[in-house]
Amino acid sequence: MRAILAIDQGTTSSRAMLFSADGRQLASAQQDFRQHFPRDGWVEHDPAEIWQGVLSVCRRAISDAGLAPSDIAALGITNQRETTLVWDRASGEPVYPAIVWQDRRTAAFCQSLRERGLEDMISARTGLLIDPYFSATKIRWILDEVPDARARAERGELAFGTVDSFLLWQLTGGREHRTDATNASRTLLFDIHEQCWDPELLALFDIPASMLPQVMDSAADFGATRRDLLGAAIPVCGIAGDQQAALFGQACFHEGMAKSTYGTGCFLMLNTGKRALQSQHRLLTTVAYRLDGEVTYALEGSIFVAGAAIQWLRDGLHLIAAAGESEPLAQRTAPDHGVYLVPAFTGLGAPYWDPDARGAIFGLTRDTGIGEIVTAGLQSVCYQTKDLQKAMESDGERPVALRVDGGMVANNWLLQFLADILGATVDRPAIIETTALGAAYLAGLRSGLYDSTATLEAFWQRERRFEPRMDKPDRDRLYAGWTRAVARIHGN
Repeated sequence: MRAILAIDQGTTSSRAMLFSADGRQLASAQQDFRQHFPRDGWVEHDPAEIWQGVLSVCRRAISDAGLAPSDIAALGITNQRETTLVWDRASGEPVYPAIVWQDRRTAAFCQSLRERGLEDMISARTGLLIDPYFSATKIRWILDEVPDARARAERGELAFGTVDSFLLWQLTGGREHRTDATNASRTLLFDIHEQCWDPELLALFDIPASMLPQVMDSAADFGATRRDLLGAAIPVCGIAGDQQAALFGQACFHEGMAKSTYGTGCFLMLNTGKRALQSQHRLLTTVAYRLDGEVTYALEGSIFVAGAAIQWLRDGLHLIAAAGESEPLAQRTAPDHGVYLVPAFTGLGAPYWDPDARGAIFGLTRDTGIGEIVTAGLQSVCYQTKDLQKAMESDGERPVALRVDGGMVANNWLLQFLADILGATVDRPAIIETTALGAAYLAGLRSGLYDSTATLEAFWQRERRFEPRMDKPDRDRLYAGWTRAVARIHGN
């Protein structure tokens, strides 16, 4: 058997999955890790904990599958995007904890860039907006705030990477400092049209070019793992940011196809083919994938809090003991209960991009109970997706069918309400962990297990389709209540 190992390094956990050549799941191992919140709006991870967790789940998955390491043809990596690490090239030791994509510490600096009138130029080159979400301002913060970091960087002693680059460095024993075009496109430093690091942007953010990884195709020869780590020198043949990997795993290879992933956050991505469509409604233009030097672009809406809202209801408010309890509670609750939960715990993402907004619950009465609040948490995910759909529609690209994935989509009530509020068909695939699957597919393409994306397209299977049932007046009324709730916290 020739298998593919996929590392899916997410925001709250690390997972390793083994797939057969025809896309069947052979084994999976997952491990949570700690979230650190040193100040309001700051979110950090321990790089050592991430690396050790990844190594552990890889070893467990291989063992559970009953495979010899030599049976693994290739390895693919997918990762939480924008999360920023800077480490010493000699020792591999990070100079500071990983600053997570949710972190808002650079909001004031971002505002100063906007006030200087730089957003149009930056957006034209990178497809992104000026926001703490992206990596560049995080790198700059580390260089400015960590003692001696800037001097060491200018001497060429430090390396920057998103999580994929950091894992590749560790897996290859420091031999390879590389990333792929999807992750590079999320840094605010990469020209998505010229497909290169932009010298002007590096100067603007005061980041030495020597820190940056080499940018490769998403399916490429990234190097091989140290033999002592996993029992064999396994070729690393695929890398993509988590949302792009999910698009790939969902086989959204044609222009106009869309997927939405429901994990810690929510990310709606629409394939725009060879067009780098510039949004007029504050969506992101990004690299969907790059194969054989050919770029496919996507339009993306990013929501910071989706599953994290249910996690907060469970761990913060203790309204439920497990995420799975949310579905029966929602089934017993009328959808027009009048409560709106706006989970802006780390600001609002697309299309608002308000780093200073904070979460709120509106519409509470003496009749409000746990059911209404938990249901409002689920509905907030769907309303935020509606925000993105409407923004895409205004850009002339309304998705009318959506392939969904991520841990939350096991909830049937959530997907039916999503179809209702979108007025669109929602398809759930047979394999909902399509992020890891996409990384495996990329690795399989490069390693020769697959000859084309057409082969991968034939593997995709729908498990269930959800059609909208709600009348348009009811849909519009519920959504209008959401927009009023968001207006109360946005722009104040």
